[in-house]
Amino acid sequence: MKKYRVSFSAKAQDDLRRCVDYLKNEKHNPYAARNVFNDCNDSKKKLSYLADSLPVPDDPELKKRGLKRMNFMKHDYFMLFAIDGDTVVITNIFHAGEDYENKL
Repeated sequence: MKKYRVSFSAKAQDDLRRCVDYLKNEKHNPYAARNVFNDCNDSKKKLSYLADSLPVPDDPELKKRGLKRMNFMKHDYFMLFAIDGDTVVITNIFHAGEDYENKL
């Protein structure tokens, strides 16, 4: 089984910060914010050895950009990522209810 080095793009870091800040500051739920943050990091670890086994998405825009999708393990968030050699770059993080297609 191939193991990848996984990193966050600056945009993905901003996306995660936005999600966590929303839960903490708008929803006044620091517990949820911490859990989503931890779930993101746990999902990132799994991505290091699952990246190449995840299917190519049906979405033509994601295909065109060479992006795949992985859902967080415990929460309704997902990450988009690209594989570049031995590295996986997480490019974006979204809530499942977001209109991510218009934000790419």
